[in-house]
Amino acid sequence: MQFLLAFIVVIPLIGAVAALFPAPPGLKGTSPDQAVLRHGVTVTGAILVAAIVLAAGFDHDHPSKMQATTDISWIPALDVRIHLGIDGISLPLLVLTALLTFLCALYSYFKLPAGPSPKAFVALLLVLESGTLATFAVLDLLLFFLAFEMVLIPMYFLIARWGGAQRQAAAWKFILYTLLGSVVMLLGLLLIGLKSGTFDMVALATDNGRGLTSSVQVIAVLAIGIGLAVKTPMWPLHSWLPDAHTAAPTVGSVLLAGVLLKMGTYGFVRILLPITPDGMHTFAPYLAAFAVVGIIYGSLACLALVRPGSKGDLKRLIAYSSVGHMGFVLLGIASMTPTGVNGALFANIAHGLITGLLFFLVGAVKDRYGTADLDTLSGATGAALYGRAPRLGGLLAFAAVASLGLPGLAGFWGEMLALFGSFDPADGLSRPAFLTFMSIAAFGTLLTAAYMLMVVRRVCMGEKREEPQLADVQTYEFAAWTPLVALTVLAGLWPAALLGLTDPAVQKLLAGGKS
Repeated sequence: MQFLLAFIVVIPLIGAVAALFPAPPGLKGTSPDQAVLRHGVTVTGAILVAAIVLAAGFDHDHPSKMQATTDISWIPALDVRIHLGIDGISLPLLVLTALLTFLCALYSYFKLPAGPSPKAFVALLLVLESGTLATFAVLDLLLFFLAFEMVLIPMYFLIARWGGAQRQAAAWKFILYTLLGSVVMLLGLLLIGLKSGTFDMVALATDNGRGLTSSVQVIAVLAIGIGLAVKTPMWPLHSWLPDAHTAAPTVGSVLLAGVLLKMGTYGFVRILLPITPDGMHTFAPYLAAFAVVGIIYGSLACLALVRPGSKGDLKRLIAYSSVGHMGFVLLGIASMTPTGVNGALFANIAHGLITGLLFFLVGAVKDRYGTADLDTLSGATGAALYGRAPRLGGLLAFAAVASLGLPGLAGFWGEMLALFGSFDPADGLSRPAFLTFMSIAAFGTLLTAAYMLMVVRRVCMGEKREEPQLADVQTYEFAAWTPLVALTVLAGLWPAALLGLTDPAVQKLLAGGKS
């Protein structure tokens, strides 16, 4: 188990270096480009298999216990250690990252975005995977920061070199926002480590803030929270996200929405809730307020984009929908209750599956039509995907209703539990305030249903016209999308599979390290 976790984190880096070298003569295939793309599929596939084996070997009877741990001294002078481990909170995110990266590599093998060398593309994809996996596996504050930052450069280049229109401006906006937030976050992490005498996240969580004064906790939550809120993204620090998603290639959008946004909310749960409980208690009402504003704002922005004549971009609409969905995650965390935090973690996974699928589908629509502009897609009577590419239209409709939280699909449980957590927040938090937040968030679900159904009506429906049939779902697309569809249904019908992992770990986390 120790070896597997280290393998999962390190092998993508080795694979990234190997991708830059010429392929051995027997493995070149029809061209060097095909060889390096096959290399990307092989490495990410090996990581996915290792993650599945790790999940199978995980002690599911004790998900609150850190497992597969490695603890090696790295910088003795600062007491910084290479400390790795997983529990019921981090394991689902680790598997989700491995799955989405493999599906992106598989999709890119057949549909590589236009841009420079495929070698650089595969290398950047693997570095991005390594940084994301490390973020969910490390248990040292400084290592967490390094892993958190490691993903920025590859994502910047994926947007800037393989993106669409306005890609340079979007990439710069992405890197500047996240770097500025990270500088503030580093100060907060250093404050915790220096004041408590350790950077070990397990020891700090067990101490549960007893070694930190209330004022230190408040300052730390403010500093770290800003950095995490940018990556989440929380309103009003979200404005980099729509531009980045609109400009990014399809696989860049899938990974950005599916796993990178989860790094911010994971930091709230792993670091701020257990290590600085007093500071979180102070800021929880403000976090909840920003969360519900984000829910309503994201929904209203989507309604404006989907309105006929607004020239709304479908990728941009899905990006704004992410602002609203991540608002539910933040609301669950702000309740500081096991119910709310479990809902936040469930919504994280559901959002990764559903929004990853949505970006795959929107990318496919854009490839076929040459645009993601809703007015162009709709034309006079609708794009009529049901008639021109029925399987593609059906999948888009499925992803849309999953995103709006239809009961029986994955999107329902996380939002419902986040609302339940707000209905009865942690002791000391204002219940009337959180009831107000819950009511506003519940109204946001209605707005979500409205714009998603309008997307389905405008893109999928319409009169059959004398136009050639579009290419329907191809074999490689079917292979890349089927796992996401199946897991969305499975998580919706059997939520206990995920909640059984997260709940004991969350209970221990909120109890100060005591099971």
